Amino acid sequence: MKKQFVMGVDTSNYTTSVALIGVDGTLAANIKIPLPVKAGECGLRQSDAVFAHIKNLPVAMQRARREIGDGEVVAIGVSEKPRNVEGSYMPCFLSGVAAATSVSAATDIPIYKFSHQCGHIAAALYSSNRSDLFDREFCAFHVSGGTTEMLRVVPDEAAFKADVVGGTADLNAGQLIDRVGVLMGLPFPCGSHIEELALANTKKLTSRKPTLSGSYINLSGGENIAAKMYAETGDKSLVSAFVLEYISRGLISLADFYESQHCKSEFLFAGGVMSNSIIKARLADRFDASFAVPQLSSDNAVGIAYLTERAFNTEKK
Repeated sequence: MKKQFVMGVDTSNYTTSVALIGVDGTLAANIKIPLPVKAGECGLRQSDAVFAHIKNLPVAMQRARREIGDGEVVAIGVSEKPRNVEGSYMPCFLSGVAAATSVSAATDIPIYKFSHQCGHIAAALYSSNRSDLFDREFCAFHVSGGTTEMLRVVPDEAAFKADVVGGTADLNAGQLIDRVGVLMGLPFPCGSHIEELALANTKKLTSRKPTLSGSYINLSGGENIAAKMYAETGDKSLVSAFVLEYISRGLISLADFYESQHCKSEFLFAGGVMSNSIIKARLADRFDASFAVPQLSSDNAVGIAYLTERAFNTEKK
């Protein structure tokens, strides 16, 4: 009997991603091709991202074909929009939808559509072995360059429903990291470079933290403080450590607020910023928290494949 796989496709503004998971839930491939960003820039225009995905998707599909071998793909899933809310839209996701729809039509296999955000949450559930959270309410944070949101997650027939109950009112955490990193001459995306520099810091950090207004924080003040600190000291390690501590304090404030409103909660942290070991350690020390492993924290299609595998197996029953 042929080995059966489901395929996940995700085309974010950072990475072209294709993943394969066996119908038994075993991860078979996590293929990621970063989108090219020019030195000194902090991202891509949507038109450039779409063009990059069109170039990358055939390469990613060919790699997936080699992993499939003598097996077969029995279902395909794709991220069709950033979030599960009315009007959520980014052109870059149309690239993945076109590719996945073409595969579905050519092979007569079912297609399942999810949000990019639900894919991140599912990747964190998969890699932290917390499938039990599909059965009850929990709080998830999606922390990346494009999003910094606190979500109340409840189960539903399509996997789960995630309602935004807080987050950032201005800059996203990943934007803060990248803007300060680019200011200091680091390559984009700057997360891994900022982390390496921060780990080398031995100096005392300022006690400044983001302002909390209800269930929202303001991170833009951190950019101003970091820019002034760098201009005065030229110390990249100190500035990097400050930025990560500033973000950590902001996320802690949000989680504290959530628990004050909903009693003690289980927290799940997903998104590219959550691959950062410093931020992760600060949160793990304070809360009942689960995290995606680093390779599944940044943009990937594994969460989409996982949701597809669950939906496919549910329909088979």
